[in-house]
Amino acid sequence: MADQIPLYPVRSAAAVAAANRKRAAYFSAAGPGPGPDRPSRYQLEDESAHLDEMPLMMSEEGFENDESDYHTLPRARITRRKRGLEWFVCGGWKFLCTSCCDWLINICQRKRELKARTVWLGCPEKCEEKHPRNSIKNQKYNIFTFIPGVLYEQFKFFLNLYFLIVSCSQFVPALKIGYLYTYWAPLGFVLAVTIMREAVDEFRRFQRDKEVNSQLYSKLTVRGKVQVKSSDIQVGDLIIVEKNQRIPSDMVFLRTSEKAGSCFIRTDQLDGETDWKLKVAVSCTQRLPALGDLFSINAYVYAQKPQLDIHSFEGTFTREDSDPPVHESLSIENTLWASTVVASGTVIGVVIYTGKETRSVMNTSNPKNKVGLLDLELNQLTKALFLALVALSVVMVTLQGFAGPWYRSLFRFLLLFSYIIPISLRVNLDMGKAAYGWMIMKDEHIPGTVVRTSTIPEELGRLVYLLTDKTGTLTQNEMVFKRLHLGTVSYGTDTMDEIQNHLVNAYAQTQCQAGGSSTISTPPRKAASSAPKVRRSVSSRVHEAVKAVALCHNVTPVYEARGAAGETEVAEADQDFSDDNRTYQASSPDEDESTAEITFYMKGADVAMASIVQYNDWLEEECGNMAREGLRTLVVAKRALTEEQYQDFESRYNQAKLSLHDRTLKVAAVVESLEREMELLCLTGVEDQLQADVRPTLEMLRNAGIKTWMLTGDKLETATCIAKSSHLVSRTQGTHVFRPVTSRGEAHLELNAFRRKHDCALVIPGDALEVCLKYYEHEFVELACQCPAVVCCRCSPTQKAHIVKLLQQHTGRRTCAIGDGGNDVSMIQAADCGIGIEGKEGRQASLAADFSITRFKHVGRLLMVHGRSSYKRSAALGQFVMHRGLIISTMQAVFSSVFYFASVPLYQGFLMVGYATAYTMFPVFSLVLDQDVKPEMAMLYPELYKDLTKGRSLSFKTFLVWVLISIYQGGILMFGALVLFESEFVHVVAISFTALVLTELLMVALTVRTWHWLMVVAQLLSLGCYVASLAFLNEYFDVAFITTVTFVWKVSAITVVSCLPLYVLKYLKRKLSPPSYSKLSS
Repeated sequence: MADQIPLYPVRSAAAVAAANRKRAAYFSAAGPGPGPDRPSRYQLEDESAHLDEMPLMMSEEGFENDESDYHTLPRARITRRKRGLEWFVCGGWKFLCTSCCDWLINICQRKRELKARTVWLGCPEKCEEKHPRNSIKNQKYNIFTFIPGVLYEQFKFFLNLYFLIVSCSQFVPALKIGYLYTYWAPLGFVLAVTIMREAVDEFRRFQRDKEVNSQLYSKLTVRGKVQVKSSDIQVGDLIIVEKNQRIPSDMVFLRTSEKAGSCFIRTDQLDGETDWKLKVAVSCTQRLPALGDLFSINAYVYAQKPQLDIHSFEGTFTREDSDPPVHESLSIENTLWASTVVASGTVIGVVIYTGKETRSVMNTSNPKNKVGLLDLELNQLTKALFLALVALSVVMVTLQGFAGPWYRSLFRFLLLFSYIIPISLRVNLDMGKAAYGWMIMKDEHIPGTVVRTSTIPEELGRLVYLLTDKTGTLTQNEMVFKRLHLGTVSYGTDTMDEIQNHLVNAYAQTQCQAGGSSTISTPPRKAASSAPKVRRSVSSRVHEAVKAVALCHNVTPVYEARGAAGETEVAEADQDFSDDNRTYQASSPDEDESTAEITFYMKGADVAMASIVQYNDWLEEECGNMAREGLRTLVVAKRALTEEQYQDFESRYNQAKLSLHDRTLKVAAVVESLEREMELLCLTGVEDQLQADVRPTLEMLRNAGIKTWMLTGDKLETATCIAKSSHLVSRTQGTHVFRPVTSRGEAHLELNAFRRKHDCALVIPGDALEVCLKYYEHEFVELACQCPAVVCCRCSPTQKAHIVKLLQQHTGRRTCAIGDGGNDVSMIQAADCGIGIEGKEGRQASLAADFSITRFKHVGRLLMVHGRSSYKRSAALGQFVMHRGLIISTMQAVFSSVFYFASVPLYQGFLMVGYATAYTMFPVFSLVLDQDVKPEMAMLYPELYKDLTKGRSLSFKTFLVWVLISIYQGGILMFGALVLFESEFVHVVAISFTALVLTELLMVALTVRTWHWLMVVAQLLSLGCYVASLAFLNEYFDVAFITTVTFVWKVSAITVVSCLPLYVLKYLKRKLSPPSYSKLSS
């Protein structure tokens, strides 16, 4: 019987005809409308079949002939696919390796197919299949995979792998150059630091998981209550959860201590919404006299297979030992999902899903190891350096004439020039990242900021797309009741006392007429029915409106000791922004009343309610006015029902609820039969106030060239309203609201309609987005990326993460996601850089993020100041460390060339270790304190940030400039020392090495843009270290020679020749072509 209920509510023939005409006009852009023997629904499907030959219009000329005819649209741009050897060389080999690894992993961890299940109450042993353990695991490694995993993460970088091979080669006697410690000490230091850091992070994750998995819960057994750990809970267990306790697994709600048979739960860690959700116990088990009776009945729950969707559930409860058997339908309101918290009473539930199959775990993506773009770029440069190293070694062996065992000479040259690729690069960069993280956390302008991922601070300086949540991120998540509109009269915050007076008058009148109290004010209705219809007084209309708002909600009023209780109740009642935003509630009349009248109250968004309420001339206009003020609107309406109408509705509604197929559609169809010709009572407006300085922050981001997308689970109207009030969409821009689409044809036409708009923000609901991405992913993303701002509403957590990944794939640009709730975790983890806000929705987003802040306005300083300076400093530091390696390799090449291409090292042992550490490390590392403009300037001129996204601070062009500088300086230093030395070779080493150290110190001074006292200390400290060590390095230097005036003037002359031209060039460049920031700093 239930399965025969039609999916669409029955409508009049005229309404159907009108709808068909409308659809025909919209969908058949070319060609006749549907004939009588061919319904329009099927026509659309037939058209969709041909859409492959009718691509989307991605250029303007398509509209010059006939805008409506989409058959003539030119083809979309499709990227040419590479084939054969070209494909293999351009990354195909990497794709093949990844595919093979994925295939092997899939074979080792073959996923079990998820199935629907029958769960017997309190009998886990009756489960037919094995279900996963109910444990939470956020660790990346286990005890066996830790060392291999960490080593793989390190050696997948070309730089580290290269040095591992070089260090291992020193165990071969024929290839040995110098001492083992010169190669193994730096590599061992890098690995030790990395392993220690990962071990600490992993141990913290382990402790957090252990704390959650060890929480104790009461499990109901035949022998009474027993305590069990969260991780030991099984499918079929009966678990008791107390007030303010976390629900450990997905359960069906059986009983509660509350008399009403319902309870409230907080879902902020699951869907990000802070309003409490009403949950209803299964009536069959709630009616049982005692708790122990749950074991005396023979009952089971049939549950659908585990799914991602947290807003839906279909199942049935069956009790077999009664006559006849009791069947009760189960929906989302009978479920208690894991990670939610019980807000009222004590609840008893039967576990249906555990561990990996719970909704919260299925909606959480695995965190990936994030690698910054700067690290990837430096990795590319090290590969280029390696090619240069090989080429230089081959040239040397060729000039030798391939004499003797030439391959041994080739290997020795490869090792001699190995300093071209500096091992200290990773050490310096990692220490630099740690320093940036420390600076961010110590910045007093952004208190409470925490850096949780220390490896990607430079990413903050390269962002192009910022994807933000709305509620709690841009807004304060505090609703304030602002407006009550009755059509002819409007009440604001300053006139709330008038509402109070009207209510007092209305109740006084009711009592006079009825001679007693009445719940539904029926006496005035009697008068109205017997007399001709007259306009009701303002008092009675206010009374009706406030009563509807007070009754039609699903929030729990919190009574606090303060005045104006009426205002508080109205404000709280309006805080209902749940999924469908409609609450159905019938009031029952007193028994004394002869005309028992049932009233059906309803509230919802203006878009949904406009077609349901009776004709009026003010609703649309007032909704628009309130939206422009940044208020969230709700329309409240009612309809009087007779006893017969109500009984008919109830029987059809209960039948629809028992249906196993298309239950949601059938229930909606039954409810829709009541939603007709309702009496419009009032329009309410509440304000979700924006956080402090949201508008200037978004303005700053826009000026910095960052495109902001708002991804929210909220309604379309609310999202649009906040986008305008926050100036995410500027006042001069229009908005294009993407109409709901369900098929390929509709998506095709709607995308073409959107293509005609220029400089206009896009607002798109989640279901329409899903359809567009299914059929026209590339075209949609290309169009959306041209928009100044995009608002996606009704987005699920997985959809948010999917949008982030799409932007990364299609644009190749860096993305940042910012949110404050558990529903934003997937998006934060998917983005290149995730920022979490500690707000009213808990700390889940903040703990999962790479950076945690306390206010949205802190994003501005985090990106403009810290992001910008971290990137520019790391770029300078990376290139300088490479320069330090290149210059010494150039000197080695010149030295070997002069001495008949001998593969003999120029500097040995401690000189090489000292050069990379004590003598030059401090000044080079002091570049992390450098800044081109003051923080105040960077905040005042966000346009400076735009330059960074082009990556000009570190590119092959800037790298080539440093290579040329290194070759010039290395050549001058070596040739100068060879020309100026007189008698002994040891003098060459002394002159050239001293000049080399001085040149490095001067080059740091040349690179610095703003001096810091620590930089001066670093320079003096390094120079002091070198001078002091000269006394101990007798085996490398002639102490008698280095104390002479001859030594001093020769070193000075070589150093001046190597550095002075560069100072002159830098001065000329700043005069003739100054960088953008120099105009501000001057």
